[in-house]
Amino acid sequence: MALVQFESAMCDPATNARRACSFIERAGERGADIVVLPELFSTGYQLSIVGPRLQELAEGLSGPTVTALRGAARRAHCYVVAGLALTYDEPGIVFNSAVVIDRDGELTGTYDKEHLWSLERSYFRAGSRLPVFETDFGKVGVMICYDMGFPEVARMLALKGAELIICPSAWCEQDHDVWDINAPARALENTVFLAAVNRYGREEDLYMGGHTLACDPRGRVLAEVTPDGEGMLVVDVDLAQVVTNRVTSPYLRDRRPEMYGDVLLP
Repeated sequence: MALVQFESAMCDPATNARRACSFIERAGERGADIVVLPELFSTGYQLSIVGPRLQELAEGLSGPTVTALRGAARRAHCYVVAGLALTYDEPGIVFNSAVVIDRDGELTGTYDKEHLWSLERSYFRAGSRLPVFETDFGKVGVMICYDMGFPEVARMLALKGAELIICPSAWCEQDHDVWDINAPARALENTVFLAAVNRYGREEDLYMGGHTLACDPRGRVLAEVTPDGEGMLVVDVDLAQVVTNRVTSPYLRDRRPEMYGDVLLP
């Protein structure tokens, strides 16, 4: 898999789409089965800048950014997961989303961020479903950034069969310590591979330092983008290890759901 630590041009989807397609082409040349781009890669993240323009910047599934990504996926013959602002059938309603595109350039589906961080609540509607996507190499779940701080999200994806969980993010540098805890923990407790793909760059007073990484089902960090900067991390993973680790670390098997009712209390 190829994890793209991307630096966005603010409020410039056309430029960002062209650069993303270049990364996808390079990933295909290196034999990647799946390419992942960060949260809101097409617009930039800083909502003091992007937020007031979201109505013009958000796109539908037939918009130019998704169309460009579909073409790039088809040419590179790889899956693509990319975070961007999407609209569906309700005018004016925008979601912080990720699209999942297959090797033939067909749209497999979307995921809408469920847990909105801070100012996001003023501009986005929260998602309410957790799909798991079938690929020709395994089952993939998607969550976005702040979702990673809620163990229930990754757990539900794992219970639905996800073997690889992908987390496009725009994670600020001052919370780097939390990033380094959350990603391995979500991988270990659900015995999945987890790819946490972060943005890089400075947007006004917001600095995102990257630290894109991949973890194995024991929570070990397999690889990380260092030093800070834009780049692409290509990592080989063997999803058969998920099966093996679910025998030796049977967290999912040994759950006691009858004890967890209080988790559902408001």
